[in-house]
Amino acid sequence: MAPRRKVTLTPICLLVYLWCFGVFMTLAWGSKARHFKWEVDYMYAAPDCLENVVMGINGQFPGPTIKARAGDTVVVHLTNKLHTEGVVIHWHGIRQLGTPWADGTASISQCAINPGETFVYRFKVDKAGTYFYHGHYGMQRSAGLYGLLIVDIEEGKKESFHYDGEFNLLLSDWWHKGAHEQEVDLSTNPMRWIGEPQSLLINGRGQYNCTLAGAHNSNGSSLPVCKFRGNEQCAPNILHVEPNKTYRLRVASATALASLNLAIGNHKMVMVEADGNYLQPFSVNDFDIYSGETYSVIFRTDQNLSNNYWISVGVRGREPKTPQGLAILHYKSTTTSKLPNLPPPKTPQWNDYTRSKSFTNKILAFSGSPRPPTNYSRRIFLLNTQNRINGYTKWAINNVSLNLPSTPYLGSIKHGLTSAFDQKSPPETFVNTYDITMPPSNPNATYGNGVYKLEFGKTIDVILQNANALNANVSEIHPWHLHGHDFWVLGYGEGKFSKKDEKKLNLQNPPLRNTAVIFPYGWTALRFVTDNPGVWAFHCHIEPHLHMGMGVVFASGVHLVGKIPDEALSCGLTGKLLRSNNHN
Repeated sequence: MAPRRKVTLTPICLLVYLWCFGVFMTLAWGSKARHFKWEVDYMYAAPDCLENVVMGINGQFPGPTIKARAGDTVVVHLTNKLHTEGVVIHWHGIRQLGTPWADGTASISQCAINPGETFVYRFKVDKAGTYFYHGHYGMQRSAGLYGLLIVDIEEGKKESFHYDGEFNLLLSDWWHKGAHEQEVDLSTNPMRWIGEPQSLLINGRGQYNCTLAGAHNSNGSSLPVCKFRGNEQCAPNILHVEPNKTYRLRVASATALASLNLAIGNHKMVMVEADGNYLQPFSVNDFDIYSGETYSVIFRTDQNLSNNYWISVGVRGREPKTPQGLAILHYKSTTTSKLPNLPPPKTPQWNDYTRSKSFTNKILAFSGSPRPPTNYSRRIFLLNTQNRINGYTKWAINNVSLNLPSTPYLGSIKHGLTSAFDQKSPPETFVNTYDITMPPSNPNATYGNGVYKLEFGKTIDVILQNANALNANVSEIHPWHLHGHDFWVLGYGEGKFSKKDEKKLNLQNPPLRNTAVIFPYGWTALRFVTDNPGVWAFHCHIEPHLHMGMGVVFASGVHLVGKIPDEALSCGLTGKLLRSNNHN
C-alpha cells in the first residue's frame, strides 16, 4: 500500500479554498449580514401638512425600510441622540430565536439605551413576511418611531402566488399633541383622554383640515381642497402601476389607537399573508387591519386604463372623528396629475362588528401550514378590564395593572435576582361570577409586576376575555400582540368563554399570527408552544392601553439563554451586579 502524501496548501491556495468555500456556503444558504447605522432624534416634519416635532431615524420619518431575505442576519447600530430620554426598538413579528435580548422591550428584554449611547441589535430574520419595527419605551410609537421591515423569501425559492411588482404601505395615526403630553394626560387624576387622532398617515403622509377628494369628499363636510405648495412631506402617496399586471401590496399597521379598513377603488384584493404566515387565499373588496397586524394582498390592474383610483383608509371600531387617509393608484396609461373620477371607497360603518367578525373568521392557514398540538398543558384566562387604582384610571388583566420594574426581567431571572420583581405568579383566571356585560362592581385594581413562568416545551392556551369598561355599555376592541412567538388563533366567540365553546375551536387550519383581536364583550382563544427561551411581553397593542397597564409577561426556558450582552443589562440590579463583577 502506497504511503499517503501530505498535502500542503500555500497561502494563495488557502485563500482560494476559503473563498470558494465562502461562495459555496453563500450559494447554499443564501444568507447575508445586513448592517445599518441609525441615530434616533427628534426632528421637525409636517406629516399632515402641519409642522410638528416627530421622532425620526437618520433624519427620516418614518424610519428607513429594512429589506432582507429569510435567513439573513440584521445588524443595527442604534445610537440614542435624544437629549433627555432613553430609547429601544422592537422588531415586531421577528421571533428573536436565540437572541431574546434583541427583542427591544425596555424593562423586559433590555435596559433602555441612554442618551449618547449605542446598542447593537443583531438578530436573524428566519421567516419571509411583512414586518415592521417601532419604539417600545414610553409612548415613542405615538411620537413617530416606526418603520417597515420586509423579509423576502430565500434565494432560489418561490412564493405560492405570482406577482409582477410590489408596494409597501405603513399605516399610522397622528396627533398634534406630543407624546409626552399624552403620557401626562393618561397618568393624571382624573385622566384626560387623548381623543381621536387628527389624521391618518399612509407611509408618514396625511392631510389635516383639507381634502384630496375635492367634490368627492368622503365625509360630506366642506373642507377645502388640499394645496401643497411644494410641500412634499404631506403630498399623497402615489402607487404607479402598469395596466393588466398583478401586484403585491404589503400593509402594516403601526397605529397607536385606530383600527382601520383599507380599500382600493374598483379593485378586488386577494388576502395571501398575515403576520408573516401564508393564508388560504380569499377575495375581498376591503379589509380590516388592527394595530400590530400586517397583511399582503394581491390585486390586478384590470380597470379602465384612462382613470386613476383612490386607496382609502378609514377608522373602524371607534366612532370616527378622523377623516380618511387617501393615496392614489396611478395607471401609467394616464397622467399622474389626473385625480380619480370616482369618490374614495366608503369605510364600512365603524360599529358593524358582524362585518368585522365575518372577515376575521375567513382568515385560515394555507394548506400544509403547521397544525397546533391537539391538547394543551396549561390554560390561562386573561380578563381585560378598565379599573381604578387610588383614583387613577388604569387597564388591568385579572385585576392587575402591569407596572414594569427597573431591572429587565431577562437579566434578573437569568442571574437569580429574586428581589427585582414580585415572585408571586399573577392570577391564572378570574372569578366565574364576574359579569362581563356590566361595569365592574368593584372597580379597584392593584399594580403588579409578576411573571407567568411557563415550562419550556409545553403547549399553552390563552383565553382573552373582553368585558365592559368603567362606563356602562362600553367594551372596546383590543388587538393583542405576543413577542417571541407566533400563536394559532383557535377561534372567537360571544360572551364569556365556557366549556360549550370548546367544540367551536379550530384545530384543523387555524391561522398562525402574532397579533389577534378580541371584539367587544367577546373572547379569543390562542394556542402556542413555549419553544423559544426568553422573557416575552404579551400586551394590548393600543399604545395608551399598554401605557395604562394592559399587558402581561411570560418567561420560559431562561436557563437555556446564552450569555446576554452586558449592554442590555446595565441598569437596575443587573447593572449593579455587572459593576461589582468588573470591580472584583
